[in-house]
Amino acid sequence: MGRVGGAGMVAADQTRILQTEAGPVPLPPNDLPSDEPPLESSLHLQQMMLLLNCLDWLWQDRNDYFAAGNLTIYYNARQLKSKDFRGPDFFVILGTEKRSRKSWMVWEEEGRYPNVIVELLSDSTAKTDRGLKKEIYQTIFRTPEYFWFSPDTLEFEGFLLTGGVYQAIAPNERGHRWSEQLQLFLGVHESQLRYFSLEGDLIPTPKEAAKAESQRAEAEQRRNAKLAAKLRELGIDPDELSAE
Repeated sequence: MGRVGGAGMVAADQTRILQTEAGPVPLPPNDLPSDEPPLESSLHLQQMMLLLNCLDWLWQDRNDYFAAGNLTIYYNARQLKSKDFRGPDFFVILGTEKRSRKSWMVWEEEGRYPNVIVELLSDSTAKTDRGLKKEIYQTIFRTPEYFWFSPDTLEFEGFLLTGGVYQAIAPNERGHRWSEQLQLFLGVHESQLRYFSLEGDLIPTPKEAAKAESQRAEAEQRRNAKLAAKLRELGIDPDELSAE
């Protein structure tokens, strides 16, 4: 859903100046702001946040990636901020520092482009997502994996860059598509695009993970209570056993 880069983009002037023997030389800013329009609907926003939150929870011990949503990627070869920019709905870049960024500037990030991109289809963007954006991600970004998903119709497709051309990723028997870059499956679950492990287990949200942990703790407490009651029936004090 992110916007097409063009001359009409307005951004704050953050030009840096390098003093040389020949005089001052303007340099491109090193922290351009993102300039993306709002997401199409609350469904699109919830889906984007779901992808971000689940991945950050799963990779909470990792510091070698950057994941973002609806954030501008600037990629002009001459480091111009007024053209050549895209704002994918969701993307992941591997092998980089995990830190906050206002935007992603390829020339400030060792030439890195996204490893994975997910676009969320809408009535106003579906044609561009399936056509122009796919061509840019294939030919310019060289992004290894590109997925699109519609929160409205649940249309879900995935593509793997093979020999410089995107080839469709075949779904498994559950309709899930494998991401080699993430080492995860992506698939539709309860009308949302979710991650799944190699074994097919749903990757939880932080809230789901906390609830599951609470349920496990409660189940353990019930088991311990039943065991203690049984020991007392046998004339054994469970407190004395635990003290030993």
